[in-house]
Amino acid sequence: MISIRQETSDDYAAVYALTEAAFRETEHADGDEQEIAEKLRQKAGYHPELSLVAELQGEVVGHILFAEVSIGEYPALCLGIVSVLPDVQGQGIGGALIRAGHEAAQRLGFSLSVLVGHADYYPRFGYEPAEQYGILFPFAAPEECKMVKFLDERGKSVQGMAVFPSELTPEGS
Repeated sequence: MISIRQETSDDYAAVYALTEAAFRETEHADGDEQEIAEKLRQKAGYHPELSLVAELQGEVVGHILFAEVSIGEYPALCLGIVSVLPDVQGQGIGGALIRAGHEAAQRLGFSLSVLVGHADYYPRFGYEPAEQYGILFPFAAPEECKMVKFLDERGKSVQGMAVFPSELTPEGS
C-alpha cells in the first residue's frame, strides 16, 4: 500500500538517491534534478506542504515538489519535479503524488498549477495547453508541453507571463 506524506529533512538523502535513479536513464533529464530540488527548498516561495514523498513498505519510492511562480501579481504553482524509483514505475505512484500535491495546493489557496512536461502524460491529471488560456511561458518549448491545471474557478481568470524560479528555467531563456 502506497502512503503519501509531507517530506521531512530526514528524507533528503533518500529523495536525492531516488531522483538520481529515476532520471539516470531518462532521455529528457538534465542530470541535475537532485540539485534543482535542493535549491528549490531554499527559495522564499518554498512550501514544505507541497513537497511530498511516497512510501511503499516503509521505503521512500517517490517524490514530488511544487515551486511558487507568479503570473502578473497572481501567485501560482509550478509542478517542479516528480520522481519515482524505476523498479516501481507504472504502479500509479507518480499519479498519486500529483493528486495529493494538487489537494495540498488547494488547501493552501492556490488556484492553478503550470508545468512543462510530456503532453501524453499530464493531461490525465487535468493539465491543458496553457496558451489557450492566455498563460505564456518565457522560454522555448513545444506549446503542447506548456500546460496549466486549474485548481479552482478563480484560476481561470488569470492571464499573463509565468515567472519561474531560475532553477526551473532553461539557460538562455
